[in-house]
Amino acid sequence: MTDERKADILQRLKSVEGHVRGIGRMVEEEAYCIDVVNQILAIQRALKKVSSRMLDQHLHHCVTNAIQGTGNSQKEQILGELIQVFEASSKA
Repeated sequence: MTDERKADILQRLKSVEGHVRGIGRMVEEEAYCIDVVNQILAIQRALKKVSSRMLDQHLHHCVTNAIQGTGNSQKEQILGELIQVFEASSKA
């Protein structure tokens, strides 16, 4: 992973972390429920973006390397992992 991509992902995660703390404060202060829900939705969107960037990284590097390699077991493992990710994402 490039330093730039890693920094981007870490920054996004720190932002999510800050938003989660903010939601905690909102709940403590008994903020309007819809405002809390809207903040939760924003966090979910931000996490989906992080997930998308991580999957992009995985596809362009890990999967590409495994497919170009000579080991069939590694290819099968990578394909199995991708299937698991897509199955899990369809349940979410």
